[in-house]
Amino acid sequence: MRLTAFLLAGLALGTPALAQGQNAAIAAFNAWCFKAGQTESSIRSNMERSAGSPLPFDLVFWDVSLEPVSQDLPKGVERRCEVSFAGDHTDDAITGLRKQMATPPVFGTQIPLPDTHQALAGTALIEGRELLAGRVAVVHVGQRDTKTFMAVDRLFDGLGQPGKGG
Repeated sequence: MRLTAFLLAGLALGTPALAQGQNAAIAAFNAWCFKAGQTESSIRSNMERSAGSPLPFDLVFWDVSLEPVSQDLPKGVERRCEVSFAGDHTDDAITGLRKQMATPPVFGTQIPLPDTHQALAGTALIEGRELLAGRVAVVHVGQRDTKTFMAVDRLFDGLGQPGKGG
């Protein structure tokens, strides 16, 4: 009887922690992934201050305009920020993303998806965004395996601009 009560209490306590991880990931993505001028170290540090250390989600970040990257990179992508977290939370991720992109300063205007990107299996949202000074970004939300991901890629200057090719 005591073991059952203990297990049920543990499950009850674990549920908010899972929701907190999902909410922490969405909040961290929205707070930090749209800010330019960050290195992998600085964005990780900023996210850890708000979400905890170690991060309760996976982070992929690089910006070749600020520091060298030793991996193969997707064609045309200068900067990537992506968080992924357990479960299918694409609806919550899209709601949070749309709210953030509509908050001043508004995150660009929707444009046709550049040739550099395509919807993948599990994609729930993908769209091109024209930024200030004619730069282009792509936001992408979906499910990969058992995780939800949220990503924003900034393209190299001149790529993906409407009327200028991909």
